Amino acid sequence: MSSSAVQLPTAATRRHLSDRQAKTVHKLTEAAVVELIEVGYPALTVRTVAKRAGVAPATAYTYFGSKEHLVAEVFWRRFEAQEVPPTDRRRSPAARATDVLLGFALVVADETEVAAAVTVAMLADDPEVRELRSRIGLLLHQRLSEALGDDASAAAISTLELAISGALLQVGTGHLAYGAIPDLLAQVSALVLKDPR
Repeated sequence: MSSSAVQLPTAATRRHLSDRQAKTVHKLTEAAVVELIEVGYPALTVRTVAKRAGVAPATAYTYFGSKEHLVAEVFWRRFEAQEVPPTDRRRSPAARATDVLLGFALVVADETEVAAAVTVAMLADDPEVRELRSRIGLLLHQRLSEALGDDASAAAISTLELAISGALLQVGTGHLAYGAIPDLLAQVSALVLKDPR
């Protein structure tokens, strides 16, 4: 699939936000990170995040119907905001793919509590989380497609997407350390893209 075929949703998850509403959502997502670091995911609630952000709980719930939605939004905002360096076609397709996959995998790697929360939240059966998963998947697909261009088939890109999802799930379940991800993704990219390394 070419990158021009990927259409990213541009509206906010629930609706278009005014500047004031966008600032409120920003305050809530920033407060959620602080709350996660201080109390962890099990103790986090939309109500406690609202209090930390100085926002009325009823207002917070108009934007985030669940803590899973709030935490998924934190991940989405960070992933979307990443600065993506220009593609260097002199580098091998596997190296370019690894860069994109690492950008995705390491979004919250330095924040243990946030990373653990994201793993749980992203698996929630919540319509708002499903929408965010879709956006995140489309953006990852777009970035891989742009980095690889004609150097990878649609099947290879899908395989890389499955590999990164599986790696992050293994991290979330404690079967893989974040520190092992860079080498693992480099190996998977080389294998999928037939790069002898």
